[in-house]
Amino acid sequence: GIGSYKEWDETARLSWLQSELTSRRPLFRIRDVENNLLGLDPDVIKTLMVFKVASEQEPESLGAYVISQAKSASDVLSVMLLQKQFGMEERLMRVVPLFETLDDLTGSPKQLETLFGTTSYMDAINRKQEVMVGYSDSAKDAGRLAACWAQYTAQETMAEVATKFGVELTFFHGKGGTVGRGGNPALYRAILSHPPNTINGRFRVTEQGEMIRQNFGSLEIAERSLDIYTAALLRERFTKHIEPKQKWRDQMQRVSEASCSNYRYLVREDPRFVPYFRQATPELELGILNIGSRPAKRNPKGGVESLRAIPWTFAWAQTRMHLSAWLGVGAGLNSENEEDRATLREMYEEWPWFREIISLISMLVSKTDFSITKNYDELLVDPDLMSLGDEVRTMLVETRQAVIDVSGSKDISGPHVQLMRASSMIRNPYVDSINVVQAELLKVLRAMPADDSSDLTPELKEIKKVRIDALLLSIKGIAQGMKNSG
Repeated sequence: GIGSYKEWDETARLSWLQSELTSRRPLFRIRDVENNLLGLDPDVIKTLMVFKVASEQEPESLGAYVISQAKSASDVLSVMLLQKQFGMEERLMRVVPLFETLDDLTGSPKQLETLFGTTSYMDAINRKQEVMVGYSDSAKDAGRLAACWAQYTAQETMAEVATKFGVELTFFHGKGGTVGRGGNPALYRAILSHPPNTINGRFRVTEQGEMIRQNFGSLEIAERSLDIYTAALLRERFTKHIEPKQKWRDQMQRVSEASCSNYRYLVREDPRFVPYFRQATPELELGILNIGSRPAKRNPKGGVESLRAIPWTFAWAQTRMHLSAWLGVGAGLNSENEEDRATLREMYEEWPWFREIISLISMLVSKTDFSITKNYDELLVDPDLMSLGDEVRTMLVETRQAVIDVSGSKDISGPHVQLMRASSMIRNPYVDSINVVQAELLKVLRAMPADDSSDLTPELKEIKKVRIDALLLSIKGIAQGMKNSG
């Protein structure tokens, strides 16, 4: 036989997929899948049946087929082949690779070059390609600064590849509402700060979670949001972008590497981190509260790497640490070299893309609260892990100073100082008390018997239910107060 597709290398997969795409012979009989005559895994059958259902819909009812965690050109061609198998050649869904991790973003231009060099693929897409850029997972994988730079350079290079092959490229920006997931409340400036030659009048972005209500919750607000999108896209078309100098690129590469190393060491290599994260935040409780659209983890048995970006950001926002938005930033921006420091200040003054990133980080860091996070630690964290909390807060102090040094501001809030002071005066007296109550609720709930324990009497069960309801209310209250629900 020809072996297993799973065991083939990328070259073998591409060769086989191209051959099958041009073949008139079907891969299998659909009724054999429906009757499970091929001995396939139930998940495989379920996936194949999705294509069968898609093939039965009107063409206008379907949009793009987004491939989460796309890593190679064969991922895209395999979806094209399955559409062909189910008779969708004349009404293909757009196949959109989603590049999410640092490595995937770095390798994305090569994957596009491979795809555009495939004649059968180019014939099928009519020289139009959509690519989704993952902001949330890349930030969770490498930290905020490293992810931002990888997104910037990947989009630049992919745009060059598309131009080389004469393909109209549209980027689909997979952002969340929070800064830690690529969001930016200053929507107009955010669009104008995108890399040059990557929008060209075409822009697609996700609106999800609380951002749907915030930006489209009423007719008037929806019109205003669409006005901002339209105005920014029109302005971007005629804006002369600042092309980053080579020394700025070199500096961003240094910042990215230092930031990523610092971030990954703590999150991946420090054995104290995962236990500390699960004890100091409501991360474990998020999975039982049924407040998200998807499971909190891709792999229920995995660690932080398997956790979805939404609960990762959500958990840190709840404790007012906002670690996902700033961890690694201080290490990246700090340098003993005066020339490095001068270049960073120059970048902040002259490069809108860099200034926008620093401005957003300063806004998030200004929302952190030492006394609140320390209270969570004292109530919930094992004594042998308390030192990590102190180390994290020390990193936060260093990050605050690094951001102030780069921006030249006297206050960490930077350009947001008046707004942040006003909102903090109004918000904090309410949110602080909710945080205190939440920490106490987490403490007592974690001390109660498990749901399947014989020690959980009917009376305790009712008490536990009331406490869980109270915890859910506290989570909602903090999320609304912070305007950062993940």
